[in-house]
Amino acid sequence: MSGTWAIIVAAGRGSRIGTDLPKQYLKLGDTSILALTLDNFLKHPNIDGVLVVIHSDDKELFERECFQFADKVRIAFGGATRQESVLNGLQALESTRPNVVLVHDAARPFTNHDVISDLIHASNCGKAAVAASPVVDSLKQVTNNIILKNVDRNGLWHAQTPQAFPFDLIHNAHLAIEDLSNYTDDAAVAETCGHQISIVTSGKENFKITTPEDLVQATMIVNNRLTNELKMESRTGFGYDVHCFEEGDHVTLCGIDIPHTKKLKGHSDADVGLHALTDAILGALCEGDIGTHFPPSDPQWKGALSDQFLIFARDRVLARQGKIIHVDVTIVCERPKIGPNRKLMVAKMAEILDIKPNRVSIKATTSEKLGFTGREEGIAAQAVATIQLPSTD
Repeated sequence: MSGTWAIIVAAGRGSRIGTDLPKQYLKLGDTSILALTLDNFLKHPNIDGVLVVIHSDDKELFERECFQFADKVRIAFGGATRQESVLNGLQALESTRPNVVLVHDAARPFTNHDVISDLIHASNCGKAAVAASPVVDSLKQVTNNIILKNVDRNGLWHAQTPQAFPFDLIHNAHLAIEDLSNYTDDAAVAETCGHQISIVTSGKENFKITTPEDLVQATMIVNNRLTNELKMESRTGFGYDVHCFEEGDHVTLCGIDIPHTKKLKGHSDADVGLHALTDAILGALCEGDIGTHFPPSDPQWKGALSDQFLIFARDRVLARQGKIIHVDVTIVCERPKIGPNRKLMVAKMAEILDIKPNRVSIKATTSEKLGFTGREEGIAAQAVATIQLPSTD
C-alpha cells in the first residue's frame, strides 16, 4: 500500500439544477465543473492519483468535456446510488490499495488545498475525517410553514466533501453493509461500522453546486479568479553553492552523473547545480534556504539525491498557486566539461520542475585558473529563478 488517491464521484444526473445536461458537465466560463474539480485535485502535491466515477452513458461526454485529463485519471462506472458508485470506485482501486483515499463530489470545484492537506494528514494518522463547516445561521423546526421551535445550533456542522479515510477502513465498511441506498455520504457508512469521524474545518467556498443560484455564484467565482490571475507578480531569486572535491569517479551536476576523476563532497549527493537552484526558488518565495528545510545535521539526508530538494521547492511554488517561469544555472569549474552534457542536464531539470526545456538555461564558465575552482579544488554554481505568484497588493 502506498500513496493517496482521490475518488471524484461524477455519476449523478443533477436533476435539481434544471438542465438536460448533468450538472458536472455544465460550463463555468470555458471549463466544465468536473474539469475544474479534477484540475484542483491533480494540482495538489500530495495527491498521487485520481479516479473519476462517471455514469455509463457519459463516456463520450466525459471525453469531450474533460479531454485534457484523459491520460491523467482512471475511470470507473457508477451504480444506482451514490454509495454504490463510491463502492465501484473503491473496488477499482483495490489493486492499487492506496494508504489514503479521499471521496469528493464532482460538483464541489473550489475546495481549498489546505483542507485537502489536513484531511490527508488525519488519514495518514489512521483517522477518518471529513471537511465540514459550522452552522452559523439560526435554525428553526418548521411544519406547514409554521415555526414550531428553535433548534440549538451549537455543535452542528454542515458535512461536505472531501471525506478522507484509510483505504481499508472505508472499503471494508462499504462491503460490510448490504443495502447502501439509505446512506448519503461515506462518513455515515463508516460510522455505522463503528468508526469515529473527525472534522476538518472548511469554508463556504466549498459549496456543492446544486441549484441555478449555486451555478450563478460559481460562475462569479470563476470570473473573479480569471480576473485575479491577471494580477500576478514576478519574483526573482538568486542561489549560490559550492562543494569541494574528494576521491571518486564521477560528479553529479543538475541531476546527471558525469564521469570524472573526483567527486563532490557533501552530506547529500552534493549536486551543486540543483542546490543553487533550490536556493534561488526558495529565495523568490522568501521561504528560507535549502539548509532550513533539509539541515545537513539530519542523518536522513545523508547521500540523498538532490532532485527531491528541487521538487520540494517546485511544490512550494505550486502550493501558493504560482508558476515557475524560467531558471538559469551557471556552473563554474575547469573540469569536467559541461558542454557535452548540457542537453541531458536541461532535460533532467525540466523534468524535475515540470516545465518545458525552453525555460531552462544551463551555462558553464571557468575562473581562468584563479581561485579554488581554478585550482580544481571544487565546483561552484550560481542560479537565478523567475517565478510568478498571485499579487498580494
